[in-house]
Amino acid sequence: MTKTMSFAAVHFTVAFTVGYLLSGSVMVGGAIALVEPAINTVAFHFHEKVWNRFHKGEQAPSGHFAHHAF
Repeated sequence: MTKTMSFAAVHFTVAFTVGYLLSGSVMVGGAIALVEPAINTVAFHFHEKVWNRFHKGEQAPSGHFAHHAF
């Protein structure tokens, strides 16, 4: 959960910074930082549904690197 919260903070910061730099407005930067991650979350949900539909039944070949500790 700590990694998720860390990524959320980075995402918010990047969205705010880009919005602010493009607009020069703290309000626009803040609005983008709040709205963009919310829309991205919904988009990701549908992306996962489509992804899973197209990759249903695919499995990693035996002996895949997942079995090795690097």
